[in-house]
Amino acid sequence: MSPPVAPGTPSAPHTGPDLAPLDAGLYSDGTRQDPIRDPALYFNRELSQLDFNFRVLAQAQDDKVPLLERLRYLCISCTNLDEFFEIRAGTLRHAQDLGLVPGADGLSPATVLSRIHDRAAELVEAQYHCWNDVLRPRLNEAGVRVLGRDSWNPAQTEWLRTYFRDEIMPVLSPLGLDPAHPFPKILNKSLNIVVVLHGRDAFGRSGNLAIVRAPRSLPRIIPIPEEISGGPHDFVFLSAVLSTFVDELFPGMEVKGAYQFRVTRNSELLVDEEEVDNIALALRDELVGRGYLRAVRLEIAEQCPDAIVRTLLENFDLGENAVYRINGPVNLNRVIQVYDLVQRADLKFPPFQPRQLKGSDAMFETVAKGDVLLHHPFDGFAPVVDMLRQAAEDPHVLAIKQTLYRSGKDSQIVEALIQAARNGKDVTVVVELRARFDEEANLGFADRLQEAGVQVVYGVVGYKTHAKMLLVVRREGSRLRRYVHLGTGNYHAGTARAYTDLGLFTADPDIGDDVHLIFQQLSGLAPQLGLKRMLQAPFTLHAGVLQRIDRETALARDGRPGRIVAKMNALNEPRVIRALYRASQAGVEIDLIVRGACTLRPGVAGISENIRVRSIVGRFLEHSRIYWFGNDGRPEIFCASADWLERNLLRRVETCFPLLDPDVAERAHDEALSNYLDDNLNAWMLKEDGRYERVPEESVPHSAQASLLAKLCG
Repeated sequence: MSPPVAPGTPSAPHTGPDLAPLDAGLYSDGTRQDPIRDPALYFNRELSQLDFNFRVLAQAQDDKVPLLERLRYLCISCTNLDEFFEIRAGTLRHAQDLGLVPGADGLSPATVLSRIHDRAAELVEAQYHCWNDVLRPRLNEAGVRVLGRDSWNPAQTEWLRTYFRDEIMPVLSPLGLDPAHPFPKILNKSLNIVVVLHGRDAFGRSGNLAIVRAPRSLPRIIPIPEEISGGPHDFVFLSAVLSTFVDELFPGMEVKGAYQFRVTRNSELLVDEEEVDNIALALRDELVGRGYLRAVRLEIAEQCPDAIVRTLLENFDLGENAVYRINGPVNLNRVIQVYDLVQRADLKFPPFQPRQLKGSDAMFETVAKGDVLLHHPFDGFAPVVDMLRQAAEDPHVLAIKQTLYRSGKDSQIVEALIQAARNGKDVTVVVELRARFDEEANLGFADRLQEAGVQVVYGVVGYKTHAKMLLVVRREGSRLRRYVHLGTGNYHAGTARAYTDLGLFTADPDIGDDVHLIFQQLSGLAPQLGLKRMLQAPFTLHAGVLQRIDRETALARDGRPGRIVAKMNALNEPRVIRALYRASQAGVEIDLIVRGACTLRPGVAGISENIRVRSIVGRFLEHSRIYWFGNDGRPEIFCASADWLERNLLRRVETCFPLLDPDVAERAHDEALSNYLDDNLNAWMLKEDGRYERVPEESVPHSAQASLLAKLCG
């Protein structure tokens, strides 16, 4: 077994093209073209995204992180890998079928899929090493035991046998495979056991193979009562119980082997919006079959015989490069339930109380006095809900307009919008039904909003509405005044405690006019807008970013300082990257804080030696998008809902808004940019060869997130 990725150990290089010398304006293949278009200057987006999970896994391997939090990071890396296969790998297979041409990196879909398998196999091996050899023993020492079959004592075994008979067996429907019982449909990411049988059943049928599917209703982690186990925190995986007692499902037959497996399927819904009359109805139809779309990965117990693996691959129409042999439970991410079930403050991050906004009981008066910046999760999310609730009850409020991409279960935002409509306000909500994995939830609350009299709009055909906007129209004396909230993250109270995001309250008339026009465009059939302050995708945001990068480039060529600092989740848009390369060649100093995928190659002599790319992985998921341009001593700073990805800049409805108040702009720069550039505890630097290396800890250690907790949360 190869060693896992450890804290401080660089992750393996991207498996993209080798970087050839770029002399005399040559491509790496020798043709004379613009050198910044050389495919060797671009990492592959999918492989870069996959590498992010090694940085997450490094948190699980870090002794400085509390033990149950390390378990949580392990589970996050597993869940991220699931989603990667469901979306990224699934989309690549579709691109391969369509024969799509390579992107800026020059790699074909088939090549990328092959490299994904190799890199993902390394990640899986590292994940199970972390679980089997590091976290599970450490948890056991701390009194939190996830017991394997070989460690059950007689009392535990008898209790689990009874539990199996009483709670599990009644809901199972084992299926023997024969001509009358073809291979069953297997739900995406569901737990299954393939059983090898010998003997004959009551009808005289010879046993061979059977499939036992574990319904979603069964808990994947089973707590053992303390009076049985002797410990307060003892658990077993459902998969271990099924494998141990599966023989009881086949009386009179001999079980020769039982092997757990799980299949991952493409989960990207493809609704041809031009061909449907009602996108909501079409999406409901698609959701019914989502769990049975094309298979992209098979996880199987490592000791499963090759013949059975081949049978499964044949049934799922998969090749050898789609199988992953697992040394442990195939659904390892389900151990996250232990984190929730064990209340041990000594094994978790210390709790914190977000800072509350002064004046939140009178939001309109507070915002009327000046712009207000919220930096989540260090600042509480409550003021956003407070503004909506106050708007719902305020007799002077005439209209409320909002976008909703993700809002969470039992959302207070949705309840406030419903109450506002019931109180006679004109309420319009743009609901993005295609928010990945939240489609069903969004359909549900869209129905509730409509039932309450809210005008619900499903965005624009062909473009996801990813913008985060709230507009309240209020009569104040003889005039109407617009109050606005704009954010980098979703209107979701749960993620506001787990993600870093920035939100702005403002009553600036120009921004109010811009937001009003964007809502008109989304709900009507308005033409392209001439906005006063904001940038909007897919119209002006891409060009606006390029124009500002080019301005810094021109300043540097004139001998004046050029400077760009930007923070985002991902970067892959080729024209933006080429503009950054040109800026670097001109002498612009560029710092990019990119959490996940980054296809720009930094540090290349003559191309990108003035570009530095870092990734921060800490307690909270970095999610804020903020762009700062030096502008010859008159800096411009923007927050946005958009990353510098092709899809965000060119194929989505996004908003990018300036921070006009000098104090607000300075605070955002200091907290969300400078503070992160100083981080030497949770920062990783992207090297020229594609490796990420931890930033060395200095004599004065600094964590950007910890400093904000101390500063803002007390």
